Amino acid sequence: MARITEIRWHGRGGQGAKTAALLLAEAAAIAGKYVQGFPEYGPERMGAPVTSFNRISDQPISVHSSVSKPNIVVVLDPTLLSRPDVVDGLEAGAAIIVNSEQSVEEIRVKLNLENEDIRLYTVDASKIAKETIGRNIPNTPLMGALIRVTEILPYEEFMTQMKEQLESKFRHKPEVIEGNLAAIERAYREVLD
Repeated sequence: MARITEIRWHGRGGQGAKTAALLLAEAAAIAGKYVQGFPEYGPERMGAPVTSFNRISDQPISVHSSVSKPNIVVVLDPTLLSRPDVVDGLEAGAAIIVNSEQSVEEIRVKLNLENEDIRLYTVDASKIAKETIGRNIPNTPLMGALIRVTEILPYEEFMTQMKEQLESKFRHKPEVIEGNLAAIERAYREVLD
């Protein structure tokens, strides 16, 4: 059976969980991977909890459902840590990346993972986003942390793909392109374990 990396993104409407999943899928597809990137729709409104998913593999992917046993969970909003679905399906060796200014130890206690073989990482993606993009949209910084933690794609290749995607989407807003690239690079360097 092909090795599939499964990622579940937890955020709130407006934080970019859906966009992150789609951007990551596009970058991985351009790199020659088989991918899926999709949101789970519910009552969409600004601030409501949202979930998005990725599957990335070197082989075709035949599964077409939400991710129930993720290898990686990315939490865009630390207020969601109290929700049990954040850790649902995690097995030994899985990783969680949390947007938080708190330490890994504090988050481990909050998630009740003190005795679990789960890799935990934190990065203050909100602070990075505010300082580089000018808004608290933590999705692109968390993508940088994800690339560092997982090495799904080589960093330089990922940055090239992201630059092309951002230039296509924001060609008349160079400050948005540069801000997002700076956010990715900074979170890549600042993620803690």
